[in-house]
Amino acid sequence: MFLGHFAVAFAARPQAGAVSLGTLFLACQLADLVWPVLVLAGVERVAIDPGNTAVTPLAFVFYPYSHSLTALAGWGLLVAAIVRRARIAGLLVAVVISHWILDVVAHRADMPLTFDNTTRLGVGLWQSLPATIAVEGALFGLATLWYARTTRPRDRTGTRALAGLVAFLVVIYVASLFGPPPPNVTTVAVSALAMWLLVAWAYWIDRHRDVRGPRSTGDRPEGDRPTVRPL
Repeated sequence: MFLGHFAVAFAARPQAGAVSLGTLFLACQLADLVWPVLVLAGVERVAIDPGNTAVTPLAFVFYPYSHSLTALAGWGLLVAAIVRRARIAGLLVAVVISHWILDVVAHRADMPLTFDNTTRLGVGLWQSLPATIAVEGALFGLATLWYARTTRPRDRTGTRALAGLVAFLVVIYVASLFGPPPPNVTTVAVSALAMWLLVAWAYWIDRHRDVRGPRSTGDRPEGDRPTVRPL
């Protein structure tokens, strides 16, 4: 998946307290942020195989250190330890592990369970392009709407930066579905590294948006209510 992973981050933001949307973007896509580094280093392997599925021409040959359930549980604990927010440690671990769960739904049986890469799972949503678009579109649409409704912009940047990111993600997604296959594996890995820019973009957005506080009668007007300011 692609949009589905970002949907998890958008949906989790209102429950994340002072933790930024950028940190949640990093958590939900940590597997795909680590993966291109390991591919370029020759530790993990991917092949270009047009027709492998209806959605992607990539065949994921070996990637247990970035994408196995065991690895992502470890990566999740690491993120929680670095962020050092005990009250939402479980949420951060869950967001990291959600990458494996969604990929199991999308991929054919190539998602490793452990480091030994012997047990691999996959439901195969990617075998159907219409079903993939419907599922990812619904997840992303609902999650971004939830984020927009449970946060409010501090200024115009908070509105425009969010709209720009959502539009950019959709354009990238459509291009990946209907564009030509990549010329080589190096291009795939280097392009994937650009996802770090999306993490930075999310940090920028959350510096210009506040999580809405609970409503109560007799309280101050909404614009004067205390807000949760992200890290």
